[in-house]
Amino acid sequence: MAHRLTTSCPAALLALGAGAFAFQAGAQTESGQGESSGTPSVVVTATRSERNSFDLPVSIDRIDADAIREGKPMINLSESLSRVPGVVVQNRQNYSQDLQISSRGFGARAQFGVRGVRLYADGIPATSPDGQGQTSNFDLGAAERIEVMRGPFSTLYGNASGGIIQIFTEDGPPEPTLTINGAAGSYGTSRSALKFGGQSGELNYVGGASHLETTGYRDHSAAEKDLGNAKLKLALSDDTRVALILNSVRQPAQDPAGLRSDQVEQNPRQVVPNVLLFNTRKNVVQNQLGTTVEHRLSASDSLRFAAYGGSRQVEQFLAIIAPAQAPVTSSGGVVNLDRFYYGLDLRWSRATQLAGQPLSFTVGSDYDNQKERRRGYLNNNGVAGALKRDENDTVRSAALYAQGDWKFAPRWSASAGLRHTEVSFYSADYFIVPGTANGDESGQIRFKNTSPVAGLVYEASPSLNFYGNVGRGFETPTFAELAYQNNNVPGLNFALQPSTSVNTELGAKAFLPGGQRLTFAVFHIDTKNEIVVDTATGGRNTFKNATRTTRNGAELSWGARMFETLDLLAALSYVDARYRDDFTTVPAPGQPAITVPAGNYMPGVPRRTLYSEARWAPAGQSFSTAFELRYSDRIYASDANADIDRSAPYSVVNWRIVFEQRASDWRVSEFLRIENLFDKRYVGSVIVGDTNRQFFEPAPRRNAIVGINAVSRF
Repeated sequence: MAHRLTTSCPAALLALGAGAFAFQAGAQTESGQGESSGTPSVVVTATRSERNSFDLPVSIDRIDADAIREGKPMINLSESLSRVPGVVVQNRQNYSQDLQISSRGFGARAQFGVRGVRLYADGIPATSPDGQGQTSNFDLGAAERIEVMRGPFSTLYGNASGGIIQIFTEDGPPEPTLTINGAAGSYGTSRSALKFGGQSGELNYVGGASHLETTGYRDHSAAEKDLGNAKLKLALSDDTRVALILNSVRQPAQDPAGLRSDQVEQNPRQVVPNVLLFNTRKNVVQNQLGTTVEHRLSASDSLRFAAYGGSRQVEQFLAIIAPAQAPVTSSGGVVNLDRFYYGLDLRWSRATQLAGQPLSFTVGSDYDNQKERRRGYLNNNGVAGALKRDENDTVRSAALYAQGDWKFAPRWSASAGLRHTEVSFYSADYFIVPGTANGDESGQIRFKNTSPVAGLVYEASPSLNFYGNVGRGFETPTFAELAYQNNNVPGLNFALQPSTSVNTELGAKAFLPGGQRLTFAVFHIDTKNEIVVDTATGGRNTFKNATRTTRNGAELSWGARMFETLDLLAALSYVDARYRDDFTTVPAPGQPAITVPAGNYMPGVPRRTLYSEARWAPAGQSFSTAFELRYSDRIYASDANADIDRSAPYSVVNWRIVFEQRASDWRVSEFLRIENLFDKRYVGSVIVGDTNRQFFEPAPRRNAIVGINAVSRF
């Protein structure tokens, strides 16, 4: 990209943060902004039981409801996750492809959906057993908190190397409460939502629905989203509780695809002609039901059982070769997926003592199954044509896991875990053309892995902990990555192998005078058989294994409350992700393979990122206002690291102001939010490895959204 898109570096903000860090404020108070406050946060993701995050040998952050909702439209996770160091969330401005989420460089290559990072909603996986996930069913309007864990302990959840993102729905309030909110803004964006919750005897309930519409920043990027979410909790006895979670989402969206660098310069809102010719788009309908049963066996023993099931239908139109030119081995330009999935998790937890010191551990097993009927059709200029692919694909994951925590000395504690996972892929081919290259491509493959992890915490003082951990990661290819072989060879790409990694991390967590909180971590990750993009054209991607990669990095998070009215937060990350060995790739169809030399940067991973926020809420006043600064370093979009294949660094500033009124049983708040306050021109995300060099997805210029939220208690 041309360097004129480069914006100023965040030196001024770093200076501000350094000055604020040195300033000493008054007594420690709670800010309501999660990890930015000077108080510990209780989390469950790291150990599967409630623990103080300060005492754990992991990098984990908690984002509370106030930080998720205040002055935000509650549309995308990108609104909140920038607060977490090490996690990069790019809003593609393309609802057909979901957000682009990476953690310590894992997941950055995903062209659609989320992979390399496992997603959970109320303990139920939003990531399929092959490792592909989506955030479309996350209801931010009903979220009580989001927990984000990075590093080796993520492997205890299975097929993920980068981390865990888990959203928890709030419980219903003690009395019946109705919440109505709405927002409207630039590019035809509007959101309306209704939520109702309360407590009736032993039954706690909360449920709601929302509707989103947008015409999109770019041409051909309109989208809608209808989301419903409900949670019922019933106390059967003092020792037994049951929860029922229902979720439904419908999301039709146009797909504007990417642009070349010269096209971005010419008009960042345009689309390439094939997008309109083939009417690229995607329609998703998903319905899901889950339940959890928690039973206390004794004062020290408990059982938890979870089960879930659902269906997901996807129809996607891609900008693929014209029908008259389609070879017999082509899978067509329309993807039709009809998916059914379910899973079980059973675990036993015990709190006891070992050598006279506290010991807690959990032993469990989980099983996930996904069955999918996959069909492919020719794309006749936006209309589904002749059948070109027909198969049943099944992926299953079965695992045993155990983890424990032992405070074996007054200042020392240890955590350890082990997980054994088997992931199996099966494909039954029903589209066979006798006498041609399109024969029976049925097949199966199974991957096994045992992943240990261990960590130590040393309590230097009541307000300072040092920790370290080490573990092995495991990441299988997804069915989307197995779906196509190169050179139009039919059938699944069973040559792909899982990538494995060794993760090490050292860190510190501290509470400082004046209600300040500081966390710092450095990490080193070595990976074998990294799965990389081989070719990417017209929305279809093929993949291969590179040899070895390495990631070195550091993360810093600091938060404080000053003068009891000013909340400050800074989250900084550095990731140096490189290939350790040469490998070859095909830059474009029909071109010879090129060698990617050792030392090249891995695409999709910015080396430096920064998020900072200053929020002022004057005492005795019914308003608050905040400035947010987000910085991202340059991002390479190809393994070759060519200058033309990279997006420039950028800094953007957002501003919000929130007003609140209270009267009797009503509480009403209004907000105004301006994104990209200084009207910077920049590329918000990249499509890794596109062989037409249409890598870039431009972000909107200055835009605004206003909203209102009304809460009534009966």
